[in-house]
Amino acid sequence: VAFAEAQVGKGYCYAGTGPSCFDCSGLTMTAWGSAGVGMSHFSGAQYDEFPHIPMSALQPGDLVFTSDPGQHVGIYVGGGTVVHASNPNGHPGVTTIGVDYFSLAARP
Repeated sequence: VAFAEAQVGKGYCYAGTGPSCFDCSGLTMTAWGSAGVGMSHFSGAQYDEFPHIPMSALQPGDLVFTSDPGQHVGIYVGGGTVVHASNPNGHPGVTTIGVDYFSLAARP
């Protein structure tokens, strides 16, 4: 969570894994990688790689996904907030957003 929060304000770039820009799954992959957990660089694969949990059971660090997990992923940081890297057509770069945008979750 600390790694993800430290990236807020950095830019978005397709297939980005930092340090200056990220895409959504690159942010989650790099954040969890900093904690020693490996995962694929695709949101749909990340959803498939870990146990699914109900949104009501979220804990900081859990991965959250839109209704189509192949479209977007973020990291739940607590307090109803998610850090995510959105595409240039949405909020630019790494930002925070409310968890209500997401509907699926997995726990690495």
